[in-house]
Formats: sequence, C-alpha cells, structure tokens
Amino acid sequence: MSFADDLAKYCKAAGDKVEQVVRKSALEVLAGMMSKSPVDTGRFKSNWQCGIGGINSDTSAAPNSDALGRTGVVLETWRPGQTIFLSNSLPYAKRLENGWSQQAPAGIVRLTVQDFAQAVKRAVEAAK
Repeated sequence: MSFADDLAKYCKAAGDKVEQVVRKSALEVLAGMMSKSPVDTGRFKSNWQCGIGGINSDTSAAPNSDALGRTGVVLETWRPGQTIFLSNSLPYAKRLENGWSQQAPAGIVRLTVQDFAQAVKRAVEAAK
C-alpha cells in the first residue's frame, strides 16, 4: 500500500472531520520541526511560518515567540482544496537542514516528514 493510499484511508476514516484532521496534522508537523530545530538565540525556531496557498516568507518573528500559536490562527482560515505551506525562510535554513548545526546533523524537515503518516493517523484517532 502506498503513502497516498494510506492517506486516503485515513481521510475516509475521519469522515466529516477531515478539516479538523488536516489542521491537527499540520500543527503536529510544525511542532515536530520546531522540536528538531537547533537553538542558539531561538530566532530560527520562532520563524517557522504557515502559509495558505503560498509560502509565508516572513522572517520577522522575535526569538522565542509563539510560532505554533501563529500557525494555529492561520490554519483556521484553511479550507479544503487549499495547500498548506510550512516553511522557514531565514537565510540559513537550508544550511541547517543540510546538517550545518551539530544540534541537528540529520536535518529537521526530512526527519519530520518521515513521521507524517503517523501524524495523520494520530489526528484521525483524536478526531473520532
């Protein structure tokens, strides 16, 4: 069974709660990236952004600000058919993803993406 098949199965199981599942999954993915983010000043961890329909390239979040809370607010505007973008546009984000920091030598996003199917499954279970 492919990832797409698994995802379709989870969405079917969610029934009329698909929107809730999508929002919860996106929040969990962002939380995963934040937890894997290396911290020096906290600026990188705080500048994870959520965009609906396009990348939110804002990099003005103050260190230790509430990226997860901001994302929750943005996700409330999401509607089925729209694409959710989770990103960090700081100039050194790509270097960090490629192992530049000893705190995250295996990356951030690629490790979190590996758990995406499980995040969706947990969101479906929580929605039941």
